[in-house]
Amino acid sequence: MGEKIISIENLSKSFGDHEVLRKIDISVEKGEVICIVGSSGSGKSTLLRCINKLERQTNGKILYHGKEVRDVQKEINEYRSKVGMVFQSFNLFNNMTVLENCMCGPRKILHLSKEESFDRAIRHLKKVGMAPYINATPAQLSGGQKQRVAIARALCMNPEVLLFDEPTSALDPEMVGEVLSVMKELAQTGLTMIIVTHEMAFARDVSTRTIFMDKGYVVEDAAPMELFTNPKNPRTREFLGRYLAG
Repeated sequence: MGEKIISIENLSKSFGDHEVLRKIDISVEKGEVICIVGSSGSGKSTLLRCINKLERQTNGKILYHGKEVRDVQKEINEYRSKVGMVFQSFNLFNNMTVLENCMCGPRKILHLSKEESFDRAIRHLKKVGMAPYINATPAQLSGGQKQRVAIARALCMNPEVLLFDEPTSALDPEMVGEVLSVMKELAQTGLTMIIVTHEMAFARDVSTRTIFMDKGYVVEDAAPMELFTNPKNPRTREFLGRYLAG
């Protein structure tokens, strides 16, 4: 067993009478790359938003290194500085340049100096191939470029865990590859990642664990080769049917 970073215990989430997440139990160990797959509406993105405390769970606990993350803003801010998130719609600041987007968090939240923040931003922008665009604004970038900047911005906070909420779903097909390539490289560095994705080949090839969700439940949680070649649950087999047939 490795070092447990995040533990999710008996987590449920309802919007009014609609229960979106049901009794979720997941633990995340250091260095794991967990891909969460499932049909639209299965609760995948809501789970990620609960993990990042963008949504307040209805029941259950989220623990970070064994300590519950309570609904106290100071604690949530500290937690989010270590558990970062990359959104499907990029969420860049449109009134800032690429460089300013990446320097903002380290300056305002981590209170790093301008020089340290600049060095960190340049390092991570180089990592994702966006250093030549430091003076561009988001409006001047393609979707794939925006997402790579969003990844660099998240990395600038030096997170222990990085969450990705369908990071390629808003991209044109030809731009998907450039973002997945950056994510593969990150996975190889040992960064702990939780990724909600519809990219089945990516989940199979890159994840260390793949979780299949359906109707708010974790239906199957297995090593990718096991889940993709020999799914145990009939619903998993049904979902992967077209993929397996291919």
